[in-house]
Amino acid sequence: MKTKIKNFFNIKGQFKFEWNDFRCLLTVINVFLIMTIGFEVAWFGLAISLLGFVKDMTMTNDRRINSTIMHLSTIILNAYFVYLNYAS
Repeated sequence: MKTKIKNFFNIKGQFKFEWNDFRCLLTVINVFLIMTIGFEVAWFGLAISLLGFVKDMTMTNDRRINSTIMHLSTIILNAYFVYLNYAS
């Protein structure tokens, strides 16, 4: 199973932890919390996205367009959830 996953994702070496792995885990937790608790938890996702966006803009060696677009889209989505929470 492990080799199939490594082959599928074209992983050649040992696993190396990156900050995006941690942010991905926090985003999954945010989605779960929004689904179970409601839009009140969208502040958590908004903070994660804003911090990720700031990191993307300040770290010149780790700047990637897909990461920037991902953080901008989650900023917009969580801001919309916060708006829905206060609008209703």
